[in-house]
Amino acid sequence: MKKLATYYVFNTAKTPLTKVNKPIPSLKDGEILVNIRYTTLCGSDLHTYCGLRHEPCPTILGHEIVGTIAEITPAHSGLDAQGNRLQVGDLITWTVFSSDPNTLSYQPEIPQKNDNLYKYGHRQVTEKDNLHGGLATHIILRPHTCIRVLPHTISLGVAATINCAVATSAGALRLAGTISGKNVHVTGIGLLGLVTIAMCKELGATTIIASDINPARLAMAKQFGATHTVNLGETENNSLIHELHIDRFIDMSGSPDAMELGIETLDLHGRAVLVGAVFNQRKTGIDAEKVIRKMLTIQGLHNYNYTDFSTAVDFIVDHWQQYPFTTLIEREFPLAEVNAAIDYALTHKPIRAGVYMDHSTTSR
Repeated sequence: MKKLATYYVFNTAKTPLTKVNKPIPSLKDGEILVNIRYTTLCGSDLHTYCGLRHEPCPTILGHEIVGTIAEITPAHSGLDAQGNRLQVGDLITWTVFSSDPNTLSYQPEIPQKNDNLYKYGHRQVTEKDNLHGGLATHIILRPHTCIRVLPHTISLGVAATINCAVATSAGALRLAGTISGKNVHVTGIGLLGLVTIAMCKELGATTIIASDINPARLAMAKQFGATHTVNLGETENNSLIHELHIDRFIDMSGSPDAMELGIETLDLHGRAVLVGAVFNQRKTGIDAEKVIRKMLTIQGLHNYNYTDFSTAVDFIVDHWQQYPFTTLIEREFPLAEVNAAIDYALTHKPIRAGVYMDHSTTSR
């Protein structure tokens, strides 16, 4: 008798997810079956649930996932991105996408923008294509998914965030260029902002300014290495941003006001990296003359590449206990209570709510 997988299906905005039990299908060549251990609810999951962004439905939400290998097909290379031999029972993380390098549009520096991308947590459930989201007991990793083995001692909740928030932060810093000895301004103090601040500290930034409109988030920023905080809701306290020579500006907020201020206050030859503006809003105004005369660089980042992913894994493995990452998973729920987890995340707006899986209760 085939083992059953349990997953929770999202059908339409603001309605409870529905439970489905189905036999796990036979794996195809190059696939890996993973027992999901933990999934965190990303902001994009919540936006989809609320109808602010649209996915093909029905779908299985959740892409910040960590799990253990249950089965590896012989056709898979059997190696992770570092050349480590993969084994059943290994704790692993993986890219949020599978990108086929044989596609005509494939570009090695931006594999996340390839045509026909297979994106976990963002696909329609069909009879032949399921087990591709995090709110489930199992997931099938398709060929061309980049995988890294993790130490079993790592916090599962922290590990789950690597393949979205942490990797995206690593990508932002790659685009920002040299951080050592620079003054850095980070806006939007959610998980992306906090990770970026910690990375900047480890990279040797001289000054790290964290700005937001939420005092509690600004207090968190100090714990992750911010040297200064600015409440953007209190305009009289914004003088620091104008007084310091800001070399690097990284926006995780998506706020046009924040982006305009950050670019406006960049110093000569400064760099701005925009990450947070992934939803509809008013147009952001930029003074082109100042961009030219200051010789500014402005870049956007959507998702991340393989280098960013491995940088993220290494950073968390080395530093997850050095900073209070575990406190950012503010409440945990079993998979059976996934609707309560979503309600909590929407009501209390934590950095992250976590969903854990108990495979001892999985149907067989």
